[in-house]
Amino acid sequence: MKQRPGAVWLFWPAAAALLLLAARARGPEYDEAYSIFLTAGHARPAWPHGVFIAGAVRRLYAGYASFWRIARDLRQGDVHPPLYFWALELWRRAAGPGWFTARLLSVGFTLAGLAGLACITRLCRLKMLPVLGMALLSYGFCYTGILARPYALVQALTIWGVYFALRAEMGTAWAAGLCLGAAAFTDYLAVFTGAAMLMFLCWRNWRRGVVALAAMLPFLAACFWFFLAQHASRNGQFAAFAWAPALAGLARDGGAALFGGLPLYAGRWGEPVAALLAVLALAGFGFAAGHAKGRGFLLLAAATPAGLLALGVVFRNTPIEIRYLAFSLPWVALAIAPALPRVLLALWLVVGAVAVAGLMLAPSTMQPQGRAAHLAAAYPGAVVALAYGNDGVGVPGPFMAAAPDAMRIILLHPGDAVPPGAVRVAIRADEKSREVAAAMHCAALVCGP
Repeated sequence: MKQRPGAVWLFWPAAAALLLLAARARGPEYDEAYSIFLTAGHARPAWPHGVFIAGAVRRLYAGYASFWRIARDLRQGDVHPPLYFWALELWRRAAGPGWFTARLLSVGFTLAGLAGLACITRLCRLKMLPVLGMALLSYGFCYTGILARPYALVQALTIWGVYFALRAEMGTAWAAGLCLGAAAFTDYLAVFTGAAMLMFLCWRNWRRGVVALAAMLPFLAACFWFFLAQHASRNGQFAAFAWAPALAGLARDGGAALFGGLPLYAGRWGEPVAALLAVLALAGFGFAAGHAKGRGFLLLAAATPAGLLALGVVFRNTPIEIRYLAFSLPWVALAIAPALPRVLLALWLVVGAVAVAGLMLAPSTMQPQGRAAHLAAAYPGAVVALAYGNDGVGVPGPFMAAAPDAMRIILLHPGDAVPPGAVRVAIRADEKSREVAAAMHCAALVCGP
């Protein structure tokens, strides 16, 4: 298949438009609230007691924090290193404090990652458009690429780190180490891809491996300083580890990272659709395994799932989620897209386009907080009873970001009574919000007075 230069140039505005549409259409999410409040100087916002209006708390979303305060708050109550949050703080000061504005930074990082992916295809003499299209239309890559979270920056840094590692004979091993070290200082899980590329460099030329490791070491030392303070801060976040559920979760969430919620959209045909998608994925991996360059990228793609299983064994939990498995998707695209026959490639891209459309439009793959705020707005003047949640961030943060200024809200803890005549919002996003939702006796997401 001949690749037209004009088509490559058209890809970039199309990719930017798709990411911007997804960032605008997707409702606000639980974890994004942590990014917003952390960089606004309110890692745990002080919501008013009793009934208040949503407009009175907009200031909590609009503040700014110093780098040191962000670092301190992360060490005291989170599980992430600070590089992304420092970047987000600078971006919010320059571009404004809005939720969509915060997502725009991730869109920029995602485009930078795709540019690095294009450089890898040129270096490896692979067709560029199939690889870029498969990566962009992978549900997990597009999904994590528009959230106000660290994932898009991790992808960009990791992709460029791999690019510099692949051309290390040109003296770029130090740049590979800097990028891969910075990726780990953005999200600890990036260390799996970094370790795989470090082994590759050492295998090719141990001196280049030493140079890359030396460039990584300052970032790894900083990661260690943060991790020592954080490692016990989220006990109970993941289920206890067992091999059968972990492998089943790896297959389920790995498929969702590729094809999103397509079986959910199919209703009673969900199981046959899931089976067909599994066949398509297995065919893709089979063709890639028979392709010389594909095998190398498949090994790189395996670094993250293998690392997650190792973490599960060591820490006795199961940290397997779509957003983490998305770190493998650029390498999956590099492995599979050049190896697939034209018909299967076209089918894969069509399936991916439908999955990304669902990402933007289907409520079944979105978190409920933003939609609940719009539904509750149908009862103007009524008091809206909402769960405070585990820590007052993930449940009320996205809800109030989407609520009209005049909405009257009361936040409930487990055991609190629902005010008479209140609109009950039954969000089941964490342990304490589920407990409050059960006490509301509300079968629907929103129950009127």
